[in-house]
Amino acid sequence: MKLTVLGYYGGFPGKEVGTSGFLLQSDDFNLLIDCGSGVLMSLEKVIDPLQLNAVVISHYHADHFADVGVLQYYWQLHAKRYLTGVLPIYGNTLDETNFSALDWPNSTQKFPFKENEVTNIGPFKLEFLKTIHPVPAFAIKITEKKTNKMLVYTADSQYFDGLIDFCKDANLLIADTNFFENKTGTIWHMTSKQVGNLAKSANCDQLMLSHLPQTEKLNLLFDEAEAAAGAKVEVVLPKLREKIEI
Repeated sequence: MKLTVLGYYGGFPGKEVGTSGFLLQSDDFNLLIDCGSGVLMSLEKVIDPLQLNAVVISHYHADHFADVGVLQYYWQLHAKRYLTGVLPIYGNTLDETNFSALDWPNSTQKFPFKENEVTNIGPFKLEFLKTIHPVPAFAIKITEKKTNKMLVYTADSQYFDGLIDFCKDANLLIADTNFFENKTGTIWHMTSKQVGNLAKSANCDQLMLSHLPQTEKLNLLFDEAEAAAGAKVEVVLPKLREKIEI
């Protein structure tokens, strides 16, 4: 399977880079993971959004969800719309208002996912873990059925020990890394050191930092995560529209 980075900032876009969004492909199946601000324009540079087969949303904060509405308009109004069916969008039901908004007449249809239940989407098996965040948010484990290759996306969360088992042996861990290691106090996102330790403890092959702060010091963030992860984990900063084989 192949991952393309469509956005990687937290909170708001900057420097022509959007917030959280990733395209995961296996054969001819296209799965969009989160759809934050700026993600649709980035997606259009990779594939026609009408080629999406499904979307999964980790939670309903705007930096993960903002472009869902314009994606629905794209599916409703685009001149080639008649060639497609209805796009399934998967989300949690703990926020009923935003979950209901995943339905758009003749364009998109909502589907629920739940913690501790497997959701099969095309060539992928998806599992979910509720994280610690101000709104209901879920880490997502995605396994390609034919290869057993595994990607884990923490989405937004404080660090907690339950993430270790959930991320165990991931080929690629995409981790919320919003703070430098010296951040103190109550925080709703992980630090560079925490995600490095997580990748190491979970025996992950590769760690991608995401949900990044808008700062010129990203190399320092990378260095802190790499030092915590140890030599066995490859640590990378995302690059816009970078394609990664998993």
